[in-house]
Amino acid sequence: MPPEGRRPLYLALDQGGHAGRALVFDAHGRPLARSLREVKVFHPRPDWVEQDPEELVRSLQEAAHDVCVELGAAAADITAAGLATQRSSIVCWDRVSGAALSPVLSWQDRRAHDWLMRFTPHAEAVHRATGLMLSAHYGASKLRWCLDHLPAVAQAAAEGRLACGPLASFLVFRLTTERTFAADPANAARTLLYSLHTRDWDDGLLHLFDIPRAALPACVPTRHAFGHLALNNHAVPLNIVSGDQSAALFAYGEPHPGSAYLNMGTGAFVQRTSGHYPGYQPQLLTGIVLRDADETVYVLEGTVNGAGAALQWLAEEHRLAHLEQQLPAWLATDSEPPLFLNGISGLGAPYWIADFESRFVGEAPPEQLAVAVAESIVFLLQANLDQLQKLASPLEQIIASGGLTEYDGLCQRLSDLSGLPLYRPVEREATARGTVWLLAGKPHDWPENEFGVWFRPRANAPLRARYQRWLTAMDTALAAYR
Repeated sequence: MPPEGRRPLYLALDQGGHAGRALVFDAHGRPLARSLREVKVFHPRPDWVEQDPEELVRSLQEAAHDVCVELGAAAADITAAGLATQRSSIVCWDRVSGAALSPVLSWQDRRAHDWLMRFTPHAEAVHRATGLMLSAHYGASKLRWCLDHLPAVAQAAAEGRLACGPLASFLVFRLTTERTFAADPANAARTLLYSLHTRDWDDGLLHLFDIPRAALPACVPTRHAFGHLALNNHAVPLNIVSGDQSAALFAYGEPHPGSAYLNMGTGAFVQRTSGHYPGYQPQLLTGIVLRDADETVYVLEGTVNGAGAALQWLAEEHRLAHLEQQLPAWLATDSEPPLFLNGISGLGAPYWIADFESRFVGEAPPEQLAVAVAESIVFLLQANLDQLQKLASPLEQIIASGGLTEYDGLCQRLSDLSGLPLYRPVEREATARGTVWLLAGKPHDWPENEFGVWFRPRANAPLRARYQRWLTAMDTALAAYR
């Protein structure tokens, strides 16, 4: 604990797709120090997306060191730490030495899609147990691929040395002095191996996918004694571990059931919380975003894989070197863009076609193609909001975070199309801030440091007409996959 008269500080570690971040907040959610260390993403083959496990460990260690240096003597006031990571990414490692035995297979990686499709007759049963679609984005097929194709992984399994599971579990193992071997609910639930009902690994699914239980970490709550981080010559307890999208739900305090929480980055995720298990929902994902001694918070989620990833694809495909800088002006132009049927990184909710072929409907110059791709993100999000609206009381508002929310044109279009006000807070580090709210004991006094921007719905008949045409075009394209 900090000396008497000094307020406690909290460290949030956030391992994202392109950077490891460390942020320190006070007990009122005010950021005091932050550091970012970029990490590389590798695409060795089509559908393969990898990262270097050692680089991810270093990125968090170095970022944590940076904030301690920035804080100086106040670093001694850090009383607890939390970790949030990309969900659905997995890694295999040696439980004796701690050395990684595989790359990190990113959530975007779909190398084992063909293998996984043999289990299609079990898809509904898997969804009912796990809340997930039968998709190679999730961990089971990635883990099985490592066991089948990486000799070091197979040998470690044979010798009883193998540890494998969510990226979060590897990072906890490597960052804590105790080498804790545990998995939180938000990350465990993205493996296709975790039962929402027993809140543990499911023996039937382990048998189905042939994954050894002995190699998997223990399933524990979100709030747990995960061990200690060595920081600035003192030990800081790691008390919260979660997924990035899960933690982001708590950035502004207790989630409101009438709000849709949107995070737009490489992928886009729209979530709605529930204090009870919401039941089987065939077109959406169900998960646990918080489990502690007081409560279990469930979430219904729609996933758009091709958000920032789709804009990056367009920039590479059409050699648009300055797309990020030019897109705001293009979105502000009053014109009629073509349609884009967006299956980049696999078509997610509510359609779930892993090998959907992306295509433009109509021809246009590059700037209009960019607007079409941006609108496809909005259209996919609206298709998911349409599903969320059916399942409970009507939604009242959208709370938006993530890098793509910097584009006013995207936020305004989603507000116009949904008919809902959209709020974009100033503090964009939603994952870190949500982690700290949980660390601080879910305080009732959690004010925003600066007020954000509201986007109010406007009459936008051309956009609504394009959405209807897009729905028709999607329905026609999907017929080929049925």
